[in-house]
Amino acid sequence: KEYQGEVTVVTQNIDPLHEMAGSKNVVHMHGRDGEIRCMTCQRVFASDVDLTPQSICPNCNAVGDLRPNIVWFGEMPMHMEEIYAALERCGLFLSIGTSGEVYPAAGFVLHVRRRQPRARTVELNLEATGNQPLFHEHIYGPATKIVPTYVERVLADRWRD
Repeated sequence: KEYQGEVTVVTQNIDPLHEMAGSKNVVHMHGRDGEIRCMTCQRVFASDVDLTPQSICPNCNAVGDLRPNIVWFGEMPMHMEEIYAALERCGLFLSIGTSGEVYPAAGFVLHVRRRQPRARTVELNLEATGNQPLFHEHIYGPATKIVPTYVERVLADRWRD
């Protein structure tokens, strides 16, 4: 929230916790809880109602074509063009609290390393991942402790150290 430059948060979580914390540019690659999508007209609506085969789309009136706006197993994550566009502009790539094993997200660090050779890559995690060699820096411990400390470095413009 305090950083003056561009910040894009790409999350695999479907909850609104990043927004509740004050993040402005959040990309939910696995969709959002509390939203429904019409498979006929592709419109997305905020809704917490239980869906049934008789549910009617409020936009196109299609019956039975509403579903939660989340990615199910076997489906491609959402917003991939937007995510790769952000990776192309990336100067500092932080991977926070992930196993680093689920693709396509696990491949984002390699994409940044190949396309943005001057970008800094940092792994902030409880423990090392299989992608560890792709990161310039590794900081391990609970996110509640290591992330605020690293953010202070970024705000003080000491992240290149």
